[in-house]
Amino acid sequence: MKASRLARQLYVISSSESLSDPADRVTAEASKSIIQLEGLRRDFHVGDEVVHALNGIDLQIDAGAYLSIMGPSGSGKSTLLYILGLLDVPTAGEYRLAGINTAQMNDNERANARQRDIGFIFQSFHLVPRMNAAENVELPLTLAGMAPAERRKLVDRALDDVALGDRAGHRPDQLSGGQRQRVAIARAIVMQPKLLLADEPTGNLDSSSGAEVVDIMESLNRQGLTLIVVTHDPDIGKRADRHIKLHDGNVASDRRTEASE
Repeated sequence: MKASRLARQLYVISSSESLSDPADRVTAEASKSIIQLEGLRRDFHVGDEVVHALNGIDLQIDAGAYLSIMGPSGSGKSTLLYILGLLDVPTAGEYRLAGINTAQMNDNERANARQRDIGFIFQSFHLVPRMNAAENVELPLTLAGMAPAERRKLVDRALDDVALGDRAGHRPDQLSGGQRQRVAIARAIVMQPKLLLADEPTGNLDSSSGAEVVDIMESLNRQGLTLIVVTHDPDIGKRADRHIKLHDGNVASDRRTEASE
């Protein structure tokens, strides 16, 4: 999927909705649990066969948690993350986001919740090549219809948060892999979401750049942002406070570190 197309899918909201309308905003304050899954299933039809990507997942995640999701390829990690991010819908079961049953949301409500309250970080960055760093970070604000002066303040703050204020005018091809991922993080947090979803965020980075990216995400988590990381890297996975392992669409293990218990 092209970066510009994905960006619009992630960040565009209905023009009939008000960005500042508190009645439509999904907030973690509604419940200690920002995510509740009950019997969550996701099936895919491949030819004449049905592939059960998720097999009745039950999971509760508290607001402000730091969670890693691990497992072999095909275990359902990315499928689960896409459902959590409202980019896909389950075949059966219930997903409540901050107490709201997402199955009852219409397309506009799903888009609004996704755009306002969920930040996404992907392995491949998904930056728009023709835009510089500041313009990429500004994109969700522009699509939301925010005034230019307010956009500039939020963009500057987000780039400062990832130590890239001096690279605001650089295009992606003028940045290192680590810097591109930091731009992607700034774009993910510029709307001040409650939930940050990271799908293999260090997969295309060297160890030094990967460590910087993880440090930034963990700093955001310490500020109260709920962080869910899908990774194949056990060294990254074990840094989380809670570790979920999936196997064949099932939760094979769910454990917390001693410090978080």
